[in-house]
Amino acid sequence: MTIANILAEKGREVVTASADTTLQEAAQLMMQYRIGAIVILDDSGRLMGLIAERDIVSAVALNGPEAMTQPISSFMQQHPEPAREEDAVENTMRVMTVERRRHIPVVRESRLVGLISIGDVVKYRIRVIEEEHRSMREYIAQA
Repeated sequence: MTIANILAEKGREVVTASADTTLQEAAQLMMQYRIGAIVILDDSGRLMGLIAERDIVSAVALNGPEAMTQPISSFMQQHPEPAREEDAVENTMRVMTVERRRHIPVVRESRLVGLISIGDVVKYRIRVIEEEHRSMREYIAQA
């Protein structure tokens, strides 16, 4: 199982923003699209950062409400280590757990091709386990 399998199921659409987007605008985008993170791209479309709900909460907690008028470049995760389509889901799950990352951008040749969340990974693993369970029951029933 690879990250490409997850992207094939969930889709590759990613909400992106530029570094000068304000924290308020980022929060509004997250609410509009019902997502937990936005990928930040530079002018050439390359991965520059990631801003997640947790980053917004931390920014407001540390800087007060005026943080909402600041650019997300002040608070984003700088150059997050991306996953690749050929990466094993199990390895990506390990990275998410060890590094406490809920969202990981996916790149191909330095270009953004998707974003996976811990929810995407868990949903995919549950489906795989259910399929294995069903196959084992069918095998036992045929014996």
